[in-house]
Amino acid sequence: MKLYDVPRGSKIRVMGDITVPPASDTIQKGDILKFSRIDGMYSECYTELGVLVHLSASADVEIV
Repeated sequence: MKLYDVPRGSKIRVMGDITVPPASDTIQKGDILKFSRIDGMYSECYTELGVLVHLSASADVEIV
């Protein structure tokens, strides 16, 4: 499923197509994130430690 199809507030697992903007923290396949919202081409997600990360809105993810 694409990230842009996921409901806000969902907990997700990153499956593939990992693209982040320059100077953003890296995201690895299998990472668990809390999806907040889409912001243009990227999203606002939070790691399990509460760190803000920006995953591509078209990334392949699954709802956990």
